[in-house]
Amino acid sequence: MSGLKISMAECERKTALEMAQAAGTDRHCVTFVLHEEDHTLGNSLRYMIMKNPEVEFCGYTTTHPSESKINLRIQTRGALPAVEPFQRGLNELMNVCQHVLGKFEASIKEYKDQKASRNESTF
Repeated sequence: MSGLKISMAECERKTALEMAQAAGTDRHCVTFVLHEEDHTLGNSLRYMIMKNPEVEFCGYTTTHPSESKINLRIQTRGALPAVEPFQRGLNELMNVCQHVLGKFEASIKEYKDQKASRNESTF
């Protein structure tokens, strides 16, 4: 192990996303490699992307249990390049997360306000 030295700057330069295409394939079938991600993002992103009727296939795999990266494969129908449903899926997933967070924070505020109106201690 003494021969392996990686500086913090090298670790920080590691890309979070890679796009991989097999030789001879077009832009309608692409594998996206997402580093530092797992089933949490993989399954929810796959669900959001599959809601698009132009997507023929979307699936993901984890490379190995000790590695925190996923391979997300998208294949589209027609003229739509695979990168478009990927971006749309990320945006829709972010909107869903923002909505859930907003509802959660509103519920916490409502709970604290109810407790305060009854002069009870919160949490």
